Amino acid sequence: MTLRGERQADFAYQAVYRYMINLINEVSTDTRVKLPSLRQLAGRLNVSISTVQYAYSLLEKEGRVYSVAKSGYYAWPLSANPLAGTSGDPLDRLYAAARRPGMVVLSGDEPALLASLDGTLLRLERELVRQYPRYLQPWSQPCGVWELRAALAARYTSSPTRCWQADDVYIGPDLRGVLDILIEVLGLRGAPVIVESPCDWLVLRLLQDAGVRVIELPWTPDGRLDLVNLDHLLSAESVRLVLLSSRVSLPAGVSMPPQDRLALAQLLDQYGCWLLENDTFGELGFDEPQAALRELVNPERLMVFSSFEKVLGSEAPYGYLLSRRMNNELQRHFLLRSFRLSPIRQRAIARLYHSGRIDQHLRGLRLQLRLQADEMCERLDRDLSDQMTYRAPAAGAAFWLRSIRTVDMRQVFQRLLSQQVVIAPGELFSVNGLHQQHLRLSHTFQGQPDLNVVLAALSEALRQAQMG
Repeated sequence: MTLRGERQADFAYQAVYRYMINLINEVSTDTRVKLPSLRQLAGRLNVSISTVQYAYSLLEKEGRVYSVAKSGYYAWPLSANPLAGTSGDPLDRLYAAARRPGMVVLSGDEPALLASLDGTLLRLERELVRQYPRYLQPWSQPCGVWELRAALAARYTSSPTRCWQADDVYIGPDLRGVLDILIEVLGLRGAPVIVESPCDWLVLRLLQDAGVRVIELPWTPDGRLDLVNLDHLLSAESVRLVLLSSRVSLPAGVSMPPQDRLALAQLLDQYGCWLLENDTFGELGFDEPQAALRELVNPERLMVFSSFEKVLGSEAPYGYLLSRRMNNELQRHFLLRSFRLSPIRQRAIARLYHSGRIDQHLRGLRLQLRLQADEMCERLDRDLSDQMTYRAPAAGAAFWLRSIRTVDMRQVFQRLLSQQVVIAPGELFSVNGLHQQHLRLSHTFQGQPDLNVVLAALSEALRQAQMG
């Protein structure tokens, strides 16, 4: 094919662009596909390299292709192109966008991005491999290795009446796997469950997919839970389970006042309701931690879940559950799932707890998180004070922002994606359409491009998305 002799009304790059669109459509699959180089296309189409370069730059701006240094251009997989339209599930599009190279991902809440123990874990594993030859390792420990279960039981024990044993601890491949089993064991399908709102989208999606009737209990702007409404719900509904954060509720970033915690524990005891405590961020508060809810409620109607990943990093994705009841059912379901978890890695994590390395790491991580949050406060006050309000977070790695004016937050999300910036719109944190004017914005921005540019893009997107 040659482009010489194309209609004179067309610039050469437009013809190259149309050719490339057809080529991308032909090769589009769910895996990435390398496209012809600049030199190859220039020779094939009989045009200059600069003409091909310009056509590729247009395609890159439109999100149809991406470049890899010293490798060339690639077509986006169909499933990973968040710019293919404005409809569809925002969470699916967020996940797809966050996986793309070159994106500024400010949608998550990943504290360990500032400091992980991945390298330490790998060094410990090498030491442990020499101490535990493969032939001495049991091939299956469906609930997790004893060393790690015992370490967690000791960490969560606070008194003779609020104590845990290794047999009360269950470890799964990730948080999703643990919560799937919990939903099954508790028989929550079709049952009403009260959940604080906003709530982590993973938890919400799992409950939704299981057919759980989610009743949202929103946090108020001044950082309180409406306990009068909770009392009404517990009396009017056959609620068996309430899901709340242990110390700090994220993404709202608020900590319940002590008097509210005590009143909440009394309400749960009055109605004989179980507490499922989310302790994912329980050790990541910036200030001296308040007593966790589990220290106030009836321990016989308590379950706690968490994950190592937020503290240790991506090399420790395991989720875990603590429960003093329903042991036989939990053990049976873990056995049926036949999770094959690395015993060496679990033992390495246990070593971190026994040696005190976890506590040392947490002290440094909390300090870094606080400093990053303070810096983000300054930037938000300077660049977005007339457009968004927020409460400074008490834990974690993200801010929960609310637009002062009514905006189409999906449009904001889409506009920023087109500029290679990923935020998390507030609707993801509700199943009933709450938080439409909110967004979550990470403050673990070390190593990111100029944050001033990102905040300017957010400001412009909010301005253009105003409604009414």
